[in-house]
Amino acid sequence: MDHMSITRTQTTINGKHFTFETGKLGEQAGGAVTVRYGDTLVFAAATVSATVRPGIDFFPLTVDFEERLYAAGKIPGSFPRREGRPSEEAILTARLTDRPIRPLFPKGFRNDTQIIVYALSADQEHDPDVLAVNAASAALSISPAPFQGPIACVRVGTVDGTLTLNPTIPQMEKSQLDLVVAGTRDAVMMMEAGALEVSEDTIMQAIDLARTGIAAIIDAQEELIRSVGKPKIAWEPEKVDADKAERIARYLEERVRAKVRHPDKAQREAGLDEVRAEAIRTFATPASDVTEGDVVLTFESVLEKEFRRAVLEEGIRPDGRGLKDIRPLDIEVGVLPRTHGSGLFKRGQTQILSICTLGPTADEQIIDTLSPVETKRYMHHYNFPPFSVGEVRPLRGAGRREIGHGALAERALLPVVPSKEEFPYTIRVVSETLSSNGSTSMASTCGSTLALMDAGVPIKTMIAGISVGLVTDDRGGFRLLTDIQGMEDHYGDMDFKVTGSDKGVTAIQLDIKVHGLSREIVAGALQQAREARLFILDAMRKVIDRPRAELSHWAPRIETMKIHPDKIREVIGPGGKMIRGIQTESGTTIEVEDDGTIRITGAKADGREKARHMIEGLTKEPEVGEVYDGHVTRIMSIGAFVEYLPGKEGLVRVSELGPERVNRVEDVVKVGDAVRVKVAEVDRQGRVNLSMRSVAEEGPEPYEQRQRAERERYRERGDGERGGFRRGPGGPPRRGGPRG
Repeated sequence: MDHMSITRTQTTINGKHFTFETGKLGEQAGGAVTVRYGDTLVFAAATVSATVRPGIDFFPLTVDFEERLYAAGKIPGSFPRREGRPSEEAILTARLTDRPIRPLFPKGFRNDTQIIVYALSADQEHDPDVLAVNAASAALSISPAPFQGPIACVRVGTVDGTLTLNPTIPQMEKSQLDLVVAGTRDAVMMMEAGALEVSEDTIMQAIDLARTGIAAIIDAQEELIRSVGKPKIAWEPEKVDADKAERIARYLEERVRAKVRHPDKAQREAGLDEVRAEAIRTFATPASDVTEGDVVLTFESVLEKEFRRAVLEEGIRPDGRGLKDIRPLDIEVGVLPRTHGSGLFKRGQTQILSICTLGPTADEQIIDTLSPVETKRYMHHYNFPPFSVGEVRPLRGAGRREIGHGALAERALLPVVPSKEEFPYTIRVVSETLSSNGSTSMASTCGSTLALMDAGVPIKTMIAGISVGLVTDDRGGFRLLTDIQGMEDHYGDMDFKVTGSDKGVTAIQLDIKVHGLSREIVAGALQQAREARLFILDAMRKVIDRPRAELSHWAPRIETMKIHPDKIREVIGPGGKMIRGIQTESGTTIEVEDDGTIRITGAKADGREKARHMIEGLTKEPEVGEVYDGHVTRIMSIGAFVEYLPGKEGLVRVSELGPERVNRVEDVVKVGDAVRVKVAEVDRQGRVNLSMRSVAEEGPEPYEQRQRAERERYRERGDGERGGFRRGPGGPPRRGGPRG
């Protein structure tokens, strides 16, 4: 290989080299770059087609992040032993890469553009997700695609309370904040955060720190572009002839203005559809030089202009609200009779039904990715059926948007979910979108809080979320909109989602359509989101203000007990035979941890009690004075053997069968009789002597005293120190013969 063709540039982030390299791998791609940080190595290839596919009316950009488990020295756990569809983590990384890149393509660009990112090496110290964004930006920047970057991306966390750029994965486990920021040299393009109720001020400080790292990484990318950047492809945006556009726009302006404002989304859209259809009938006639496409393009441009003008000049939104107004809220809990917990949250025409289900630890999700995390015990899943927006289309599995929204609401609540020690359940919440008109992910956060509290999950505090939108003008002016709806998301410039408690922020997701946000806009949006969040939390508290004291009647109960770790193998038994037997007999699920913690899960109390009793029988050391209910298993001349715990026997000698003198054991008990016994003695060899007499008598002399008195009598008769049991008839003393 000609190593002369390899180009490298680098910078330093948090004391470590951050290196870009091109010219070695993927030579036929439009642009191909590897990024190395520590021993994590990510490769990105960006390719753009030279022509536009006929009939494309959107920008066809696809971003894929491919997790290859060899990068972390793992073989996939699936049956084919090869990677299948991308994991949730891979999809979230692809979304993280797509979101800051998409707005930096020129409006109207329609050529197919594809970015494929591989994590080739993962050192478990440096997360490949942030590297993927930087690799994609560099690959696009040196390719012929008309990408208006570069951008850079960094993570900010806290190490011993200090904000730090790109901490390691082990350091992030103790961090108060996990903030990923992508941006150009002077503006923020995308943010994604999870936080332990961190203040808005701390987030702003973290963004300021992120921008220093972003500037350094952009320097390294620009050096790469200067060395190996390819000429950009020439393209022209589709334009309607100015004269035609003006004629159509004059006709549309007043008509659109009359229909664009209506509190009901369906009626507003129907009115606008009518105006568009009328314009097509008027202008796109067989005799005219105007096409239907000309009318549609002009209509879209007039509609966007009118929406933005009303917000910027009059401070009025399509449904007539003021800029900070939240739509009417409707909140309920306990709406479903048989689920473990449910909450219904409605904000305007956005309606979410969230359902909580509790299960044993065995229900934890197994994670098979490059991440060191192996299981997940709190899961949130989000569904978006077509009827929620009044559409008809086939139902498919969760798409990338659903996975992203589900993960955002999961992250929002993770800081308040109780630990496994406090609440030993696996928790799944599903949010069903029943009606959608703006920010269903934030409604899902509120719905999840309600469902968890209704289920009796002792969450630490309540969490709510809201989305803030933005409309900007050409002169740097802007207006922030609280609680955006569909149209404001579509024609506006930003969707800034913030979740948190009274105390602080737990999650952020920022997407924009413009070329970056100033510090002033970000700070204003965080503040406006906080005011709205506190208002929604108050409304939720009026319905339910703390988790229910009791779990739902239908939820399984988990009882925890502790055994000595040395006894674990006795509970499990050879090949798991013993534990399977206990589960079958008691109708429970049993989980054993290495430290001797045992969790018994079952809907019925008697089943859980039976399992506990059986486990105690296998593991408990009998103590003198303890009373047990047992049953007679064998009868011998010296007394009766009683199983006082499952699998454990002791001897009730003839003299201990009852207060009266007993001649024959059979006169008092027979095999199978239920009897109450007290542990009288455990000898040096661990053999157990039991007494029925001391249970029957109230206030008898202690067993040990009777033992001593009996020994003295034997000594006086010259028999010496006798053994633990009486002699059998006519033979030597049998020390433990029948019991082995």
